[in-house]
Amino acid sequence: MNPKNFFGELKRRNVYKVAVAYAVVAWLLMQIASQIFPFFEIPNWAVRLVVLLLIIGFPIALIIAWAFEATPEGIKRTEAADAAGQRSRGAAWIYIVLIGAALSVGLFFIGRYTVRNVTPRQSEAAIGPQKSIAVLPLLNESGDPGDEYFSDGLSEELIAALAQINGLKVIGRSSSFRFKDRHEEPKAIGEKLGVSTLLEGTVRKQGERVRIVAELVNAADGIALWTRTFDRELRDIFTVQQEIARAVAESLKVTLLGSDSAQKSAPTNVEAHNAYLQGHFYFQRRNLEDYRKAVGFFDQAIRLDPDYALAYAERSESWTFIGDLTGQHEPAWSKARSDAEKAVAVAPDLAEAHAALGWVRFFVDWKFTEGLSELKRAKELSPGNPTANDLLARVILYLGRLDEAERQARYAVELDPLSVIAQGNLARVLLFAGRLDEADAAARKAAELQPASASSHRWQVVIAVLRGDGETALREAQLEPDEGYRRFELALAQQVRGNRQAADAALVDLIASGRHQLAFQIAEVYAIRGEKDKAFEWLQIAFDEHDTGTLTLLVDPLLRGLRDDPRYKSLLIKLGLPAQ
Repeated sequence: MNPKNFFGELKRRNVYKVAVAYAVVAWLLMQIASQIFPFFEIPNWAVRLVVLLLIIGFPIALIIAWAFEATPEGIKRTEAADAAGQRSRGAAWIYIVLIGAALSVGLFFIGRYTVRNVTPRQSEAAIGPQKSIAVLPLLNESGDPGDEYFSDGLSEELIAALAQINGLKVIGRSSSFRFKDRHEEPKAIGEKLGVSTLLEGTVRKQGERVRIVAELVNAADGIALWTRTFDRELRDIFTVQQEIARAVAESLKVTLLGSDSAQKSAPTNVEAHNAYLQGHFYFQRRNLEDYRKAVGFFDQAIRLDPDYALAYAERSESWTFIGDLTGQHEPAWSKARSDAEKAVAVAPDLAEAHAALGWVRFFVDWKFTEGLSELKRAKELSPGNPTANDLLARVILYLGRLDEAERQARYAVELDPLSVIAQGNLARVLLFAGRLDEADAAARKAAELQPASASSHRWQVVIAVLRGDGETALREAQLEPDEGYRRFELALAQQVRGNRQAADAALVDLIASGRHQLAFQIAEVYAIRGEKDKAFEWLQIAFDEHDTGTLTLLVDPLLRGLRDDPRYKSLLIKLGLPAQ
C-alpha cells in the first residue's frame, strides 16, 4: 500500500481522532485515579492497574477504529458503512476531546493546589513513620521443624543489624514475633506496631547452603518495595545479613552504622554459630529449665569459637537469671560476671556485650554508676537494643530520676509495643511516680499480652492497695498465676481489707514459703501493716541475701511509712543509693 494512501485511509477512518480522544480520556481517568482514589483509601496498586489497562487498551482502540464505523444506524464494519454511504460525524470527537481536556486540566490543578496546601503537621506525619520497620519472623522452608531455631535466629540477627541504622525505628523481637504463624494484612500489622515498612521472607537450609528470600513491603498497601534472593554457603550468612541491612538503608534513605564492628564480632565457625542460635532459641523461652539448656549450647559455641562475644554475652545473662530464680547466687553470678567481662574484652563495640555487663554491674554487683555507664554505652552502639532500653528504664528509676525514667520507659514501649517486659516497666515507672490511673492501664496491657506470666497482677494489686481498695486488690491477687507472688499479693490485699485474722494468716503463709526468695516483699507487707521494726528486720535480711528487690528502696511507694526513720537513710547509704 502507498504510504500516502495509508495515512489518508487512517484519516478517513477517524483513527487519528480516536487516538487523540483516547489519549485525552485516558489522561482524565489517570487524573481521577491519582487524585480521587487516595481519599477513599483505595490502595496504590489500583492506580497502577488503571494505568496499565489504559496502555493496553490504546492499540485495541485503534484497531477497532480502523475496522468499525459509528453510523446513525449503529456500529458497522467500515466496508459495509462505505458501501451504504454512511459516515460518522467528526463533531462528536471534537466535543469529547474538549470536555475531557477541560476535566483533566481541572483535576490536575486541584491536585497541585491540594498538595501545596497540606499543613506542616500533615506533612510531618507523612514523613515521620516512613523510617520505621518491623522484621517479621522468617518462614522456615527447610522441611524440618527442627530448623525453626535457625530461621528464628536469623530473624533476630536481622533485627539487631537493622537496629544499627541511624534514624530508623526498629521494632523489637517481642512485638515482631507475635505475628509468627499469624496471617494478617500488612496494613493491620503496620498499625499495631506503628511502622511504615515490613521485612519478611523465607529461609531454606540444606546441608552447608542456605537460601534466603527477603522482601521489603510497604505496610500501607502491602506492595513489595523490593524482593531479593540470596543463595549462599552457611559461612557467608553474616555477609548476607549486612547486604539486607544495607538494602533496607538505601531504600529508606537512612545510614547504616557499625557494620564493621558487627562483622568483627561475627563468629568464624559455622558450627559455633549454629550452636549459638540453638542456645538463643532456648534463652528466649525465659524459664529456669530453658536457661540451663541455653547455657549448654552457648558452651558448645564458645568451645568451637573461643572469641564468640555474643555467646559470652547471652551466657552471662542466662547465668544471672539462673542465680536469681534459684536463689543460689553462687557460682552462677560469678560466671555471669566473668562472661560479661569477656564479651566486652573480645568485642568492645558490641552493644549486647555492654548490655550484659551493665546488667551484672547494676543488678548483681550493685555498682550503680558503672552499670548505668555500660547500659548507656550499649544504647549508643545500638539505639534499638531492647535489653539496653528496658534495663535503662529500671536503672534510672531506681536512682530516683522519675521523669527521665518515664521518657526511657515510653521509648522502650515505642520500640517494642507488644512486649510484656516493656509494658510492665512502664507500669512500674508510672506507679512509683504516683500516676496510678496511667500505671493501671499499662499494667493491664501487660497482663493482656501474657496473662500467664509471673507477677502479671502484681502492679494492679499494689495500685489498689495505694488507693485503699481492698476488694479490688483481693480480686487481682486471686488472679495471680505465680504461687509465690500470689501469697505476697494476698497478704497485702487482706491487710487493706481490714480483716486482721485473714491478713495475719496470709502473712504467716508468705513467710513460711518465701523467706528465702521474697524477703523484700515480706518487708513491704510489714511496712503496710505499720510494723516498722519488723519491716527493717526483713529489709536487712533482703540486703544481706542480695535480694534484687532491695534496689527499689529509694522509690518504693509501699515503704513510704519508713522514710522518716533514720534506719531508712542508713540503709540507702549502705546500698549506695542517693540518700534523701
